[in-house]
Amino acid sequence: MNRRNKAASETPIHSDSSVGRGPLAGVSVVELAGLGPGPFAGMVMADWGADVIVVDRPGGGVDYAAGQVILNRGKRSIAVDLKTAEGKQVVLSLVERADILIEGFRPGVAERLGVGPDVCLERNPRLVYGRITGWGQEGPLSATAGHDINYIAITGALHAIGPAERPAVPLNLIADYGGGGMLLVSGVLAAMVSSRTTGRGQVVDAAMVDGAALLTAIMHAGIAGGWWASRRRSNFLDGAAPFYDVYETADGRHVAVGCLEEHFLDEMCSRLGIERGDLPHRFDPRGWPQLRRRISEIFLQKTRDEWAQEFAEGDACVSPVLSLSEATEHPHLHSRSTFVEVDGWRQPAPAPRFSETGTATPKPSPSRGEHSTAILTGVGFSPHQIDKLRQEGVVN
Repeated sequence: MNRRNKAASETPIHSDSSVGRGPLAGVSVVELAGLGPGPFAGMVMADWGADVIVVDRPGGGVDYAAGQVILNRGKRSIAVDLKTAEGKQVVLSLVERADILIEGFRPGVAERLGVGPDVCLERNPRLVYGRITGWGQEGPLSATAGHDINYIAITGALHAIGPAERPAVPLNLIADYGGGGMLLVSGVLAAMVSSRTTGRGQVVDAAMVDGAALLTAIMHAGIAGGWWASRRRSNFLDGAAPFYDVYETADGRHVAVGCLEEHFLDEMCSRLGIERGDLPHRFDPRGWPQLRRRISEIFLQKTRDEWAQEFAEGDACVSPVLSLSEATEHPHLHSRSTFVEVDGWRQPAPAPRFSETGTATPKPSPSRGEHSTAILTGVGFSPHQIDKLRQEGVVN
């Protein structure tokens, strides 16, 4: 393989002229293919304009017909057999020109494949090496399996969610995507700022347990301050308060009530015909059962959509509880283009929004190895070398 000089190794690996709209235009990211939070982080950076190259496994691995059809949008794909020496060198050639690498293997796997932090930072001292795992790179549980529900279980987040009788499963949003993928994005971008200032890259250890714990900071503040109890349905934000809860409607669907402030609660009660004069202060739990019964009785008198129309204007903080499918058609979200269609798939649009750089409508997810030739050409491989790699099954 050709060894490139220093000037060549600093050449960007962009080859698509449409790449570049967004605040991360000019940023190069290498993503070692995986599932869930890692690809989500790569999707966010691609949405923001980064050139994200997914290193896939030839002929196997991630099922693109499932969730990856959205999580890989806007990326480029190269299929590389990392179990070969030549495949490792291909990835290191990408690393030489990248700003960020992200991987979601169990601790030690990237090292065994020959693309761990030490090797990659030796090839590119400015590289930010982002690692996302459930338990983190160290600690008694670091080598064991787990999923979102396990990570939020030991951080206390799961215990705090649900009815009094038992915890409720809040989808895999807290550890996987909030405390995991989003904090991985924050971490690698913060490290990239440091790298561009100091010339030195670093490893970002994004553990979902750490992130899930961080998301509960306000609850820990409440426990320390004496205004948050460690029991479910005992606090004004966990469903114990009748003015922050979900109520069934006449058609078996639900509305969400979030009128925490006094004037919002006044408006909701006024519209429902509830007199509050004989009830204790809203933060006095003695009045909560009576107020809850009255609210429940009234919401059962109309359908969800009738109540949605009733509360469409004003500041009562009452909203219909929509399904994921219904949400894509809500007038407010429609007006903001919160959902877009990409290659026939309805999906959330990039967020947040940037006033100067903007973001483009995402491109469809690539097929596995779709951009292998273009990517290899962009990092200096000759047609002969590319053909040889194909014949040997190193790339696909």
